[in-house]
Amino acid sequence: MTQIYNSECMIFVEEKDFMEERRISKAVIKRLPRYYRYLGEMLNNGVERISSGELSSKMQVTASQIRQDLNNFGGFGQQGYGYNVKYLHDEIGKILGVDKMHPMIIIGGGNFGHALANYDFAKRGFETKAVFDVKPELVGTKISGIPVMLMDDLEDFIEREKVEIAILTLPKSRVQEVATRLVNCGVKALWNFAHLDLDVPDDVVVENVHLVDSLMQLSYRIVNDDSNGMG
Repeated sequence: MTQIYNSECMIFVEEKDFMEERRISKAVIKRLPRYYRYLGEMLNNGVERISSGELSSKMQVTASQIRQDLNNFGGFGQQGYGYNVKYLHDEIGKILGVDKMHPMIIIGGGNFGHALANYDFAKRGFETKAVFDVKPELVGTKISGIPVMLMDDLEDFIEREKVEIAILTLPKSRVQEVATRLVNCGVKALWNFAHLDLDVPDDVVVENVHLVDSLMQLSYRIVNDDSNGMG
């Protein structure tokens, strides 16, 4: 199995048995969740089929690029017909691994952890099983029905619930220690919101989400985008 990821959501891609081993570019991986989201919206609107040209206008990606992206996984289209929306949506869901539920936990019950616990990740294939924190007064409470537990119970819970993903919303000073603890428990994917690049084994998938870095990129685009009449 080849594990690949991007910042929009945690992604696990299992290549089909009939496909030869290949390296999928990060640009393609980044577009897959967008395809899935747009196709889901079309399904909800009763659209049954779509051409690469029509999908191109919605995605702001060329029709040629769409065909190249999908050909990495077998193509899925028919000459003169286009794409069956439900079939393509389902197949991309399988590629992304969201056709099954991935159990995950949140480490850190502060404001940001609380906000993430309120988000409905389940509709995208990710079930938040628990929030872990060091504050005893939070134990026994729930956030959107998700129990808050003490870090003392972490190892037993991970083993019992077969947790695959941990979301880290911790201070920079504590995140590496907790990440090491999670890896030792067998967690293979970390979604890290702390401003620190983690040192973990090569077989652990890490997606670092540095919010301030993203904000600075936005600032750069404002300052340097002539179309905005600035800079």
